[in-house]
Amino acid sequence: MINITLSDKSIKSFQDYPSAIDVARSISQGFARNCIAMEINGNIFDLNNQIKKDCKIKFITTKDDKGLEILRHSCAHVMAEAIQNLYKDSKLTIGPVVKDGFYYDIDMESVSEDDFSNIEAEMKKIIKEKKEFKRISVTKAQALETFKDNPYKIELINELLDQELTLYKQGSFIDLCRGPHIPHTGMIKSFKLMKVSGAYWRADQSKKQLQRLYGTAFFDKKDLKKYINIIIEAKKRDHKKLGAKLDLYSFHENALGMPFFHAKGMEIWNSLLEYWRKEHKKAGYIETKTPVLLNKNLWKKSGHWENYRKNMYTSVIDKEEYAIKPMNCPGGMLLYGLKSYSYRDFPLRAGEIGLVHRHELSGALSGLFRVRAFHQDDAHIFMTLEQIEQEIIGVLKLMETMYSKFGLGFHIELSTRPEKSIGTDEQWEQATNGLKNALDKYGQKYFINKGDGAFYGPKIDLHIKDALERTWQCGTIQLDMALPERFDLTYKGKDNKKHRPIMIHRVVFGSIERFFGILVEHFAGKFPLWLAPVQIIILPINDDLVSYSKEIQSLFENQGIRCEVDIRTESLKKKVRNAQINYIPLIITIGEKEKNTSTLSVRTLDGKVRMGISLEKFLDPVLKHIKQRKLDKKIL
Repeated sequence: MINITLSDKSIKSFQDYPSAIDVARSISQGFARNCIAMEINGNIFDLNNQIKKDCKIKFITTKDDKGLEILRHSCAHVMAEAIQNLYKDSKLTIGPVVKDGFYYDIDMESVSEDDFSNIEAEMKKIIKEKKEFKRISVTKAQALETFKDNPYKIELINELLDQELTLYKQGSFIDLCRGPHIPHTGMIKSFKLMKVSGAYWRADQSKKQLQRLYGTAFFDKKDLKKYINIIIEAKKRDHKKLGAKLDLYSFHENALGMPFFHAKGMEIWNSLLEYWRKEHKKAGYIETKTPVLLNKNLWKKSGHWENYRKNMYTSVIDKEEYAIKPMNCPGGMLLYGLKSYSYRDFPLRAGEIGLVHRHELSGALSGLFRVRAFHQDDAHIFMTLEQIEQEIIGVLKLMETMYSKFGLGFHIELSTRPEKSIGTDEQWEQATNGLKNALDKYGQKYFINKGDGAFYGPKIDLHIKDALERTWQCGTIQLDMALPERFDLTYKGKDNKKHRPIMIHRVVFGSIERFFGILVEHFAGKFPLWLAPVQIIILPINDDLVSYSKEIQSLFENQGIRCEVDIRTESLKKKVRNAQINYIPLIITIGEKEKNTSTLSVRTLDGKVRMGISLEKFLDPVLKHIKQRKLDKKIL
């Protein structure tokens, strides 16, 4: 007798060894049709896997994120089979699931998006046949024989330590894979190939370039349609295009991965930092600044020379090796070490807007999202063990406050101890419990990523959600048990003895350049008034009114408002249109009537016009809107 305990704690009993699909069907046929796989003790298995002892199982269904991952991985296999059917000389390499879909790297002739319709048609044939995904266990020797004509698979197999490997078969197609997979190809109801690009085998430029085909799949056609619409909208919001259009920043061959910010981009940049400084001062932070170039000996002490050297830029000065900092932390440790601290000085919160450089492969660079030079809004908080909880909650509340100013929601993930780590079991338990307790008291739901913490401590990641419901990992709170030890940082406790401080690293924006790019796409270039690089533009209807318009401009600028006067010899209609396509929030037209009555004619981006507004009635709501950093587009 086999007893299966389900998620609702009910028990199903079977005389023989049941498969997972047998258990699902014993619940209901409808439920079974929506099952993808099963989970036992954190391990996921195919539905046709037999259960040979009493256990607790959880079914993964079409409603689960993990179920969607399995669907997409199965769809990657279907695409691979279709490719091999159409391109006989193609050789498969690897095909993982990635965010929002999957890809497969294939050694084959060049293809373009024009070829997608043929590939998709072949995939639909395979799906229609409802081919069963069968798991096959083989020896290493058998696997090598199966893939003897594929050097890429041979290379992968030879690197595996396991003597028993798994293959997956659908019809006559077979691939090296750990699984799991959906029961059959017919469960793929909605898919689309998205793009193709070049990719070197194992990201090594000395090796052959492959074709990387990207695709996505969903259980519901409505979800695919929604996703495609988001992709279309995202292309319209592309920060690289909008940045050029709005004259915010640019990228140049002479400094790959190192963006140039223009005057209008700097207005936004400075507004962001002004807000950052205001909120951090209110939260009890001091601001520091450390050098960009530091001696090799410091990086050896911090561990970066050993673990991060390939990502660092170096130089030789006076016959000694230096490195441009890839992060701000070691400099912050030096500052702490200059003074003696007591527990009475804690918590000590020190922030820094630090310029860092990290070497990224040129192929990985992507506008402001992946750069080589960027600024981090770092902070290091030194505290006692008892203060962990309150400080974590304080940082979370600060992040919540700041993200809300941009209309950004977020979810939280807690990453725990990885396999390779430093520190004692007791230290990790104290640190992890400190983060858990803080999150529990903070009160927002969070997810746990087991084993995904940094080697030096557990961490909390905040993933913000933009207007298109895309998520971006920005805020991070990391407990560090390595650097205080490496730099022998101490403080005097209540017992008058030296103790090691607890330290957290944290960023709110993360990379400010990346956060800037996220905001460009989040707002689609239509920044709220407080962030807009040009908040008001004045349009005199003729040359005789230019002087008066500049007087109004000076009045606004004296109030701290960013204002321009359009003195071009263009028609008023064209000037208004130009202001609108540049997303300037407030457009003021000055004619003889406005000059004689000391009033304004104001047009907002939604096309509404307010006539005869006095300067006072205009300025009061505008200044209030800016001061309070409102998101509301209704200004007047």
